[in-house]
Amino acid sequence: MADMRPIEVLLVEDDPGDVLLTREAFELNKVSNRLNVVNDGEQAMAFLRREDGYHDAPRPDLILLDLNLPRKDGREVLADVKADVTLRSIPVVVLTTSEAEEDILRSYHLHANAYVSKPVDFNQFIRVVRQIDEFFVTVVKLPSSGDQY
Repeated sequence: MADMRPIEVLLVEDDPGDVLLTREAFELNKVSNRLNVVNDGEQAMAFLRREDGYHDAPRPDLILLDLNLPRKDGREVLADVKADVTLRSIPVVVLTTSEAEEDILRSYHLHANAYVSKPVDFNQFIRVVRQIDEFFVTVVKLPSSGDQY
């Protein structure tokens, strides 16, 4: 049977409403994944590098990344994560309101693992987040925490 340890998810999202909806989707899914939240790109990189008050931060198994963030936008975070040899194996799902073709293309060029547009409908949003969660928990084989190539 697969390793059923909870996966660590880092949500990088500045909209408190979307953070709340994502938390709710995880809770409704009844999976014991741990959702860690940071509100901007600089906090995301500090969390991932265990700097500036995040020294005990867990290594995420999955990053849910908004593109439109204050201080350091999601595109820069994605580029930094995928350029960092110690972080690049962490799957990154871009979860954003943007449906712009250039954002989709650029995200994949920066090696995003998936690009998902946030639905505006509450129930659809919950469903999308739950599907992402289920996919990465039950379908995808994630590297063990701390594994590096």
